[in-house]
Amino acid sequence: MKAAEQDGSHPRPQLVRAGWAVLDGPWRFAHDDEDRGVADRWYDPSGEARFDREIRVPFPPESSASGIGDTGFHAVVWYRRTVTARDLGAEPGRLTLVHFGAVDHEARVWCDGVLVGEHVGGQTPFTVDVTGLLGDDPDAEHVLVVRAQDDPHDTSQPRGKQDWEREPHGIWYHRTTGIWQTVWAESVPPQHVVDLAWTADPAAATVRAELTLAGRPVEPVSVTVELTLGDEVLAEVTTRVAGPRAVLDLAVPAVANGQDRARLLWSPEHPALVDARVVVRAGAEVLDEVSSYLGLRTAEVGGGRFLLNGRPYYVRSVLGQGYWPDTHLAAPGPDALRREVELIKELGFNAVRVHQKVEDPRFLYWADRLGLLVWGETAAAFEFSVHAVELLTREWLEILRRDRSHPSIVTWVPLNESWGVQDIATDPAQLAYASALSALTRAVDPTRPVVSNDGWEHVDSDILGVHDYTSEPEVLVARYGDDRAVEDTISGPGPQDRRLVLTAGQTARWDDGRAPLMITEFGGVSHRGDPSTWGYAEVSSDAEYARLLSGLFGALRSCPGVAGFCYTQLVDTLQEANGLLTADRRPKLPVETFREIVTGSEEPVAKVTSTDGWTRSSEAS
Repeated sequence: MKAAEQDGSHPRPQLVRAGWAVLDGPWRFAHDDEDRGVADRWYDPSGEARFDREIRVPFPPESSASGIGDTGFHAVVWYRRTVTARDLGAEPGRLTLVHFGAVDHEARVWCDGVLVGEHVGGQTPFTVDVTGLLGDDPDAEHVLVVRAQDDPHDTSQPRGKQDWEREPHGIWYHRTTGIWQTVWAESVPPQHVVDLAWTADPAAATVRAELTLAGRPVEPVSVTVELTLGDEVLAEVTTRVAGPRAVLDLAVPAVANGQDRARLLWSPEHPALVDARVVVRAGAEVLDEVSSYLGLRTAEVGGGRFLLNGRPYYVRSVLGQGYWPDTHLAAPGPDALRREVELIKELGFNAVRVHQKVEDPRFLYWADRLGLLVWGETAAAFEFSVHAVELLTREWLEILRRDRSHPSIVTWVPLNESWGVQDIATDPAQLAYASALSALTRAVDPTRPVVSNDGWEHVDSDILGVHDYTSEPEVLVARYGDDRAVEDTISGPGPQDRRLVLTAGQTARWDDGRAPLMITEFGGVSHRGDPSTWGYAEVSSDAEYARLLSGLFGALRSCPGVAGFCYTQLVDTLQEANGLLTADRRPKLPVETFREIVTGSEEPVAKVTSTDGWTRSSEAS
């Protein structure tokens, strides 16, 4: 199977094997408000009576789709499911792994009463090996038990938009506790590919593959990597690997032809994906074979512009909260993730900033495949402490490792609006932390711009992202309409009365023209909201809504020093009713109208009718 042509259901789209089994669906469930479960051995196979309810995984227990729908304070929850080796796809002579896409925030996993794994970090995947507990009978029953702990009052945890109060208020939403991304099983050989990362360098006509094996081979193995575009073989290399990690550099001669390069490069307008096949062999024996994909593209800044594939690229982005009414931070399913990407593009945007959340990898797959730039962000902690630094840094490293090969991700945002570093302007420790996160990000991935603290109080950002929620287009022009106006805005307190630049290094990066200016949050206009909802500005008619949006978008496009924007926001979310779409993803104005407002031109939109009868629009191209 070619990974670039998959149906979007695989939970790990850039490392695919033929056999895998989804473990979503009904599990037994229990709250453990007194935290007695470990002491009372709820993880034992005989402890079934403790699990008095049924939950539908992967939907969090706070959501209605889970079947629980309890939004109260429950710091500890337990899950239980009976499976057979056949359910897990177990095969003789191979390892049986159970993967968890994300469990918020701390997880412990038992199989038949034996602890098989632990993980801290609510947004990143982990894996447990249950091979030794399955025995020889493929139909014998085994018990998987998961304990998740997510203290709703611990503000040191990366929590993003999850509210610490009982009911959502302000810009915060219902909590997401426990399992909230797909649980799945996989049968793999003892020596197998654990991690795979891709780095493209079109100027050098090369692709680098970084490979991690399950362990150091007893005897050296050979690894073959083949890259194809359709039926065209772009590159192939075989190398001898004696250790647990290997770096393979592949020459891609077709990219060296500058007159023919455009057909190979990935962009939103031309999302070309290169398929990759990786085979690990011991002699003539195939030990492991995986499918992957990558995009040939570069993302950088220079001359006050964002550069995609070496050329200035104007970023038209929208803020996406990744929240659904019935499933909360969990997506309703793979089709919903594809539809989200399609909607963003149909509205005229070429980018999305997934806000205070690490999105499901299947969303990133559709962004890769359909062509949508993504700003990769993390949920923030709300306090600054040694514990908070440790938690977010560890999780951020796992985020970078998971997502660094997606061509759609073009910018990293480890901090936003000084969340978790509220005193960064006066506390050297907090300033050092923000600087360290930027440096650490570049150490892991030097191929993308980094924003040290989006919105204001920048210390080491490649892009100067400013949040400006004025509802007056003429104010935007006054602040960003020419070089003098921009300099006055940058040097003075910003639109939110916060300093925009804190360090001499950041000032130098701005003064020498390296860092582009983007208005990375603006708008927030509420239309036809009820009294319990709010927006940064409110309108009462379609005409007024279209007129205000046209003015705001048009004002930013008219500012030559602004390299891009991000509108707040894509979808109404609970009490935050400033979306272009309602909570059930229906546009508040015709899609064509939004597209003309966002792009400033009447680009053609083709009409298609979905299976549910709703006529939607999609890009003619």
